[in-house]
Amino acid sequence: MTSRFLFTDVMGCDFVSMQMRSPTRIVVQGILSTLCGVQRRCSTFYPTKNHLLYSLGVRSSFSTPALATTKEPNWGFDSGRNPEKVRPWHELKEAQSCHLQVPADRGTERSGLESVNEKNRLKWYSKMLRDCAAGMRLNEGKMIHGCIIRNGSEPDLHLWVSLINFYAKCGALDFSRNVFELMSMKDVVSWTALISGFVAQGHGMESIELFCQMRREDVRPNEFTLATVLKGCSVSLDLNFGKQIHAEAVKIGVLSDVYIGSSLIELYSKSGEMEYADGVFCMMPEKNNVLWNALLNGYAQVGNGKAVLRLFNEMEDPEMRFSNYTLSIVLKGIASLGAFTAGQGVHSIAIKVGGETDDFVRCSLVNMYSKCGVANYALKVFKTMENPDIVTWSSIICALDQEGLKEEAAKLFHRMMRSGMRPNEFTLSTLVSAATDLGDLRYGQSVHACACKFGLEFDHLVSNALIAMYMKLGSIYDGYRIFNKMTNWDVISWNALLSGFHDDETSDRGTRIFQQMLTDGFTPNMYTFISILRSCSSLLNIEFGKQVHSHIIKNKFVRDGYVGTALIDMYAKCGCMEDVEAIFSRLKEKDVFAWTVIISGYAQTNQGEKAARLFNQMRREGVIPNEFTLASSLRGCSAIASLENGRQLHSLAIKAGQSTDMFVSSALIDMYAKCGYIDDAEALFNGMQSNDTVLWNTIICGYSQHGEGDKALKAFRQMINEGFLPDGVTFLGILSACSHMGLVEEGKNHFYSMSESYGITPSIEHYACLVDVLGRAGKFDEIERLIENMEITPNALIWENVLGACKVHGNVELGERAAEKLFQIDPETDSNYILLSNIYASKGRWNDVSRVRKSMSSQGIKKEPGCSWVEIDTQIHVFLSQDSSHPRLLDIHRKMEELRERVSEVGYIPNTKYVPHNVTEKEKRENLFNHSERLALGFALISKVNGGRIRIFKNLRICGDCHEFIKCVSSTVDREIVVRDASRFHHFRNGFCSCKDYW
Repeated sequence: MTSRFLFTDVMGCDFVSMQMRSPTRIVVQGILSTLCGVQRRCSTFYPTKNHLLYSLGVRSSFSTPALATTKEPNWGFDSGRNPEKVRPWHELKEAQSCHLQVPADRGTERSGLESVNEKNRLKWYSKMLRDCAAGMRLNEGKMIHGCIIRNGSEPDLHLWVSLINFYAKCGALDFSRNVFELMSMKDVVSWTALISGFVAQGHGMESIELFCQMRREDVRPNEFTLATVLKGCSVSLDLNFGKQIHAEAVKIGVLSDVYIGSSLIELYSKSGEMEYADGVFCMMPEKNNVLWNALLNGYAQVGNGKAVLRLFNEMEDPEMRFSNYTLSIVLKGIASLGAFTAGQGVHSIAIKVGGETDDFVRCSLVNMYSKCGVANYALKVFKTMENPDIVTWSSIICALDQEGLKEEAAKLFHRMMRSGMRPNEFTLSTLVSAATDLGDLRYGQSVHACACKFGLEFDHLVSNALIAMYMKLGSIYDGYRIFNKMTNWDVISWNALLSGFHDDETSDRGTRIFQQMLTDGFTPNMYTFISILRSCSSLLNIEFGKQVHSHIIKNKFVRDGYVGTALIDMYAKCGCMEDVEAIFSRLKEKDVFAWTVIISGYAQTNQGEKAARLFNQMRREGVIPNEFTLASSLRGCSAIASLENGRQLHSLAIKAGQSTDMFVSSALIDMYAKCGYIDDAEALFNGMQSNDTVLWNTIICGYSQHGEGDKALKAFRQMINEGFLPDGVTFLGILSACSHMGLVEEGKNHFYSMSESYGITPSIEHYACLVDVLGRAGKFDEIERLIENMEITPNALIWENVLGACKVHGNVELGERAAEKLFQIDPETDSNYILLSNIYASKGRWNDVSRVRKSMSSQGIKKEPGCSWVEIDTQIHVFLSQDSSHPRLLDIHRKMEELRERVSEVGYIPNTKYVPHNVTEKEKRENLFNHSERLALGFALISKVNGGRIRIFKNLRICGDCHEFIKCVSSTVDREIVVRDASRFHHFRNGFCSCKDYW
């Protein structure tokens, strides 16, 4: 076959004039009349008879459904083969209207140019057509074809094939097919040329159809035909038909041909059948560089970098092994493996053999270093390239983006645009992703404008990236607009749309989008489920979350680690810890994220002991905690005030180099503050090299809880001066500090400055804090006006604060109204009944006390018993009021008697008004001395407490008499006593409390 395409020397015949600046008039007229349809004069070109006119207009003689694949070769058609994907050849391009008339024989008269040897003339035409095909010069080739017709040359088989090959390589498949149909005798070479043209243009299924037509016409294929059709199978990924061709190659005995072998390896590789590809390679008698590279490329395409390296090591011929093409394939395999060291080794080989100067090798090096996560190496190679192509530009920009160097990626894109390189969809989608991560909406919009400029706005990759950017950056309208303009959505488009609905305000729209996605017939993937579960977590919508869970089970994602982690997070935030444990136990692989989520769930639900137990279990199983795990575990310690566990975690964070992480630091400050060590929290905060709003909020709230309101307000002013903007949490801490200090006017000023100065809309929690500020000061008229003018409907928190203030100040009327509201909103909370009962008790209204308690009993509501606990030698000792179960109870009572005598000497007198029971004064005094916080204090004093500081924790508000008693005790013992009740810390030193008796 090869010999048929060899050309002899170029002759200076009649067509030379066409190559000159001043072609002969007769040639110009002939060419123009051929191409433009000018009517020809028979006297010039035709003898008017004995001529057969052939029209090369567009026509089709075959249909296009592809073939069925059976065990035996079947050269017929199968109408079931995806007719939508196969178009008739004449529909591949718009039909062209060039009609060429070819004389069937030559006239008797010849001009001077026609006297040249006809055989050499045809060879010269063939060579010119080959040159035009190589340069993709379609119009010039058409002129040559026209000249052939004008001169009345009868094409030989070689020229026919040259014409077919020329039109096919120039993409004019309709002309190529028409020339083919004009041939009276179609041999295997002409069939192969036509099939090759369709394959080269990416029409694999049409090439298969042509092959079947050839076999039906009983033309025997040769090795070149089979190799070409196998490439068509690779293009169309038709593995079954490829296996039939494989069998045909075995049948006619050409399987050992290197081109067939390489084509088979390519087909099996693209179909993921590497075992077959390897088998074909092993059976080849001689293995040249084509076969080696085909198999290497196959393994690289399927991402099997280890196999690529193994084959590379097995290659023995140095010239073959160290060719630029081979090295680039090996680098591609290493890129999929992420083997940085191996990549450096191949890079050194490329330098040694001089391959580093080859742009193709450089592109592969840039890609390899990018995929290995070393963008600086990729950038160094990139800078040595004089004219990088768009693939290389996109690769280096993507590498910088993935390394977190978003701004550098943007600068490189700007440099690319200045160089005149046109971006593609991969470049733009990477830049959109960088804008998303930077949170820079304006830059993202400029990239969007660039996409519109280059006509890539509606490319699937770019559109999906733009939707995700707009949704994540809060521009929901723009994200929706792009989504609605897309003609074909895929699951990635839906996922991008869902990604914008994870916050409290918009999550309900996420659930509706998920339902619409299912209605439209799209199957959710892993990312869909993770996204919708986040929406459910924000909504605390456990019912919808359970429905999503059922879809997860149906789609067999229940054991997926990422989906399982999202499920655990959803159930944990909804407080369903039993479901959390069940899902966690079923996970096939528990990574650090799954452990972190379940630990965080227990910490958030005030189950710090379980959080600590799971953290220890995680470490025993060899999972290394990250900064989020440590922060979650520290939150668990904060919830149960476990100082020793918190300190151990602190030391672990220092050892792991994570103590300066913002998440860990804020959790440490919070832990020390909630464990009663505000001085340690303050020292940690002052030692931070940089702060953020979360850290400022943590220390401000810590100061507020410990009664150091002046420090809280000072920290707030310092925060503003350093340029940090406060958020809603900041003002909760500030309002709490004002409440504990009795700063009514300052509290009101801060409340109203939220919306006026900082644009923060006050939440129900902020209103509750302001009610507390006014209530502690006894400003009941202002409370009522505030509630009447609230833009938010008052909830239980508002009325609880009103009821608490009424109890402190003995306001029975407003207290009764507040209690009635609470009984309607939250009728099962025991503290509301107890507070109303205590208000009646303080006024001696025992009948009303009895009525309230009967109401509780009739509804099955039980009072939560008051309890206090103290930590001694890492052991927690819990005491109830009037407790008689502790093993050292006698020692505790002896200590309490001693303390009674000592505090009496400094002026302590029991205040029995804090006993809301209708009993004798003696019984009331005995009741006071057996309160849980006093028993915990007595036990702490008879035990050895590390550091000299006694820390007592109480689940309810400390009673007024116990507060006075502990104040007096602190003046008689050389110890600091810290009591944390339900609302704040009390630091007792030398007869004084940090709350200044205002709590």
